[in-house]
Amino acid sequence: MKKGLIIGIVIIFVLVGFFIKGLNRVVTLDENIKEAWSQIENQLQRRNDLIPNLVNTVKGYTVHEKEIFKHVADARAKLAGAISHNKSISEKITAAQNLGGALSRLLMIVENYPDLKANQNFAQLMDELAGTENRIAVERMRYNRTVKIFNAHIRRIPGSFFASLKNLSSASYFKAEEKAAQLPEVKF
Repeated sequence: MKKGLIIGIVIIFVLVGFFIKGLNRVVTLDENIKEAWSQIENQLQRRNDLIPNLVNTVKGYTVHEKEIFKHVADARAKLAGAISHNKSISEKITAAQNLGGALSRLLMIVENYPDLKANQNFAQLMDELAGTENRIAVERMRYNRTVKIFNAHIRRIPGSFFASLKNLSSASYFKAEEKAAQLPEVKF
């Protein structure tokens, strides 16, 4: 009788340990996603902070290109609002992509102004922006890797059981915009 009781207690401890470990695993994976997204937001904020300087430098050369400045300012404000108002990650991704598109249009305009491209302030800002874009790409890759690990875990047993207990569902990947798959038009 005593031996059976000891075995029963050991089995209960093993099951409780398994249960706690499973819950802790899904929580850790969920937090890893939040951390990875936070790193993307850090880089998006860095880009957001660089843009006014870039726009002001370009404005001096391109006085008549007002519409693009409005698009950049609007997209920047939407991204800042999405980040500061704790919008969903999907809404933040869309806002970041809109800003990237507006920034691309701004840089296309720059091609028409050779004196601007030779400006030292502009060149320095472009280097900073290029570095930031690279950092964003790296952080997106890390985020997507973290999402993959989490999503795979909660789709498998017992991960799905523990995720449902914590009310966690699959996370969204940071995907490229549809127009990114199209070949760019190059004109000479």
